[in-house]
Amino acid sequence: AERHPDRRAPALARQRAGKQLMQVAIPHNLDREEVRRRLSRRSHELADHLPGMARVDTSWPSEDRMAMAISAMGQSMTGHIDIQDHQVVFDIALPGVLSFIQPIVESAIRSQGSKLLGPPSP
Repeated sequence: AERHPDRRAPALARQRAGKQLMQVAIPHNLDREEVRRRLSRRSHELADHLPGMARVDTSWPSEDRMAMAISAMGQSMTGHIDIQDHQVVFDIALPGVLSFIQPIVESAIRSQGSKLLGPPSP
């Protein structure tokens, strides 16, 4: 039987790492400078929207990427937010034991991200 390791390798790598990769894109109509300003100004609020008394430490390894180190529910996670011209993309690697909170986290990111990147409230 012929083997095709290139097709199976990504799935095995994800399983071996024990991580659930989550990606959420939030559209926006802002310039990148304004998105950076809003993310910088409100990054301390990220933990408030995650379950399990979360802690989020952020850094800016490049102009359009905010890296995140997240601790919640006794687990550590990493992620980043990429600023693009018409959307912001959140990437978070959830430990397998926390995969059940993915819908909660995704919903919070969509809700709070839309508020953050939308027009000011009247």
